[in-house]
Amino acid sequence: MSTPPRGVARPPRAGRTWRARAGVAVPHLILIAYVVVACGPIALIVMNAFKSRQAIFEEPFAFPTPSTVDLGGFETVFTRARFELYFLNSFIVTVGTVVLVLLLGSMAAFALAEYRFAGITVVSLYLAVGIMIPIRLGTVGILDLMVRLNLVNSLAGLVLVYTAMGLPLAVFVLTAFFKQVPGDLKDAARIDGASEYRVYALALPLARPGLAAIGVYTMLPIWNDLWFPLILTPGEGVRTVTLGTQLFLGQFVSDWNAVLAVLTLAALPMLALFIIFSRQFVRGLTSGAIK
Repeated sequence: MSTPPRGVARPPRAGRTWRARAGVAVPHLILIAYVVVACGPIALIVMNAFKSRQAIFEEPFAFPTPSTVDLGGFETVFTRARFELYFLNSFIVTVGTVVLVLLLGSMAAFALAEYRFAGITVVSLYLAVGIMIPIRLGTVGILDLMVRLNLVNSLAGLVLVYTAMGLPLAVFVLTAFFKQVPGDLKDAARIDGASEYRVYALALPLARPGLAAIGVYTMLPIWNDLWFPLILTPGEGVRTVTLGTQLFLGQFVSDWNAVLAVLTLAALPMLALFIIFSRQFVRGLTSGAIK
């Protein structure tokens, strides 16, 4: 068989073409299967929440139609429970915690990345231990502290606990981002007479991918947490969505329309926010991995 002259590209072999296509298709198929497994139950909950009880049992995988649409579950949720208050409480706790974690975490990370002082290694190890050890192990001590501070059944107590829970990871991740800020930018600001707070403000936008990643990573566990609301804020006026949903399910366990409706209401806000900020979240994770 004659070989093609030099300078002329050889035609790809069938085996190589098939392997190349398989190398591209297999990862996509695996990711699609994972999306179906992960998002399928959520889609079923949302679809059936808008259907009548008969349609739920007869056609659970069918989309709602004009003949099967039934909003009785949502009416039961808002008439038999104070879910608008639960949503407001969860919103206040989540937003307040994220703001404090990003503010305090970025300040501490800037200090660890910028200054050298005695004990910096001990501080770094302390933060690493805070990441590895779950805060729930100290529940008894936390409850005793909240009682002494008169913060039981208050949203401020939840915000403080969640802030302490999120700070170690925030400082650890953001320190890597602040170390990548060009030193010339900070030195030029100091030569121009800028204070350290001004230098921090100039460096903060350059760590925006890390801030977005930490914000999303902090937001989701707080919204879905049941442990600390059950222990620290069991009162009716300060219940969060997760705790309210759990108590509601215990009362209406046989009312499938109400059960699916409350699960939909509890999950949709975080799903929407994650979809909105998913690009920033992935960008922050990949930037941190590259750095």
